[in-house]
Amino acid sequence: MNETRSLVLIVDDNATNIDLLVNTLKEEYRLGISKKGSMALEYAEKYHPDLILLDIMMPEMDGYEVCSRLKNNPATRSIPVIFITAMSETVNKTKGFTLGAVDYITKPFHAAEVKARVQTHLALATMKSQLRSQNVLLEQMVAKKTLQIQEMLDGIISSMALMVEIRDPYTAGHQQRVAQLACAIASRMGLSQKIIEGIRIAGILHDVGKIRVPVSILNRTGQLLDAEMDVIKIHPQISYEILKGIPFPWPCARMVLQHHERLDGSGYPFGIRGDEILLESRILAVADVTEAKSSFRPYRPALGVEAALAELREYRGVWYDIDAVDTCLAIFAEGEFQFDHCEQQLPHHLLGNPVIPRTGNTLPAPPLPVAHK
Repeated sequence: MNETRSLVLIVDDNATNIDLLVNTLKEEYRLGISKKGSMALEYAEKYHPDLILLDIMMPEMDGYEVCSRLKNNPATRSIPVIFITAMSETVNKTKGFTLGAVDYITKPFHAAEVKARVQTHLALATMKSQLRSQNVLLEQMVAKKTLQIQEMLDGIISSMALMVEIRDPYTAGHQQRVAQLACAIASRMGLSQKIIEGIRIAGILHDVGKIRVPVSILNRTGQLLDAEMDVIKIHPQISYEILKGIPFPWPCARMVLQHHERLDGSGYPFGIRGDEILLESRILAVADVTEAKSSFRPYRPALGVEAALAELREYRGVWYDIDAVDTCLAIFAEGEFQFDHCEQQLPHHLLGNPVIPRTGNTLPAPPLPVAHK
């Protein structure tokens, strides 16, 4: 027997009908026979025929009930069902189609019609199966390509961040730590994973504009002149110019452009305030100042997380977003987050040298937060 032939299940309580259908189809298909609806359901679940020819008028369980149960069973719902019946009323056919049947063959049936309809619906079922397989393959290919693109994007982002760190080794790891804290804050605030991913990328790249800031300014250990501070303050705009042409699915360029803006309008580069600032940027601002305050800088020693959190409390609702601050304070208080500063190594020529403070204040006294991180 050629086991590659399609399997057709005939369900009918009439022996004459069964014989006619068997004689019509036996040369081209493998056949199964059930004389009761319950037997048909068991057979279909066990052998999963390629098509079922189902009589409507049967004792104990009629064809409508059998069809309904077949379609409600995930194991058999995809099997095409053709009703065979002497009923010709439209309402009867409509009911069958509503239950999920694909066709009707009306008794008395002709061999040529039975063959044609069975062949047509088996061909359709085969094409649907092939289409499903093709869709699965395409989904796998898309997933693979998406992963490759994501890996490429992550590589480019990391390289861009590394360019800044090479020029400013004192802040090595700063952008990554800001991104990690910003994502933790955003997650605790209930933002979607898609938005959090945008925040992660913006966090890693938020200082990329410092590539335009002279190394002599970045590495200064003393008080910056006003003109030098003005140079520092251009880095969000430069970051924006670098990133704006990249077709991110998030407004990453605007996020980094606004991460030094403050709620009261005292930030830079534009002095926008309140809800004019993207929520993502407000979250980045909180993460940025927390990491920067707690870390070593050439103009001061590391102040620690508690000093950073003290600044958040002092300027909560003034410079920094209330929800972002409260969330940041909560995740540190509950031990859900901590910085790993092990990666932050001082340049060897500074080891053992005293740090010259740039200002005498632990917390910023002027209306603008300390710009040079």
